[in-house]
This record gives sequence, structure tokens and C-alpha cells, in this order.
Amino acid sequence: FAPWLWRRIKERELERPDGSYVVSLLDDPKLAARKVGEEGLEAALAGAAESDERLIEEIADLWFHSYALLAARGVDPASVEDELRRRAR
Repeated sequence: FAPWLWRRIKERELERPDGSYVVSLLDDPKLAARKVGEEGLEAALAGAAESDERLIEEIADLWFHSYALLAARGVDPASVEDELRRRAR
């Protein structure tokens, strides 16, 4: 999906810059999960009634927060890709 995004999140995890939004998500999986829920709803609403540009923006937010949640939980996104492949059979 977006290996560069995963690398960036993992860099933030290692570097832990002060005031980093990514670090705040990594340190609080419940916060990351809430953000996934919020962004999922926003993406659904954009898909139903807003422009393609707005939908793209909201899906980008959803992917970002989903990756952050995976990192916060110690789950590699390759596991999600494996699950999608398994379901495609």
C-alpha cells in the first residue's frame, strides 16, 4: 500500500521528536483507534456526498491513522496485506 508511510512512522517511533503527533498516537493506541474511527466516518461521509478531492483527503487521513494504529499495537502492515490476499482466494 504505502511502504514509505510505514517507514516514516517507524522513523518517528525511533527518533521520538518532541511534540510529534505521530509519537502521541504511538504512545496511546486508544487515541490512535479513536482517530481511525473518526477518519473512517469522515471518509464514508465524503464518499457519499462530497467531491473526489475531499474523498481522497479523507482516505489519506484514514490510511495514515490506520498505519499509526498498527504501529502503536506492534502489528506490521504486511499482516493486513496477507489477510487481504487470503480473502481474495
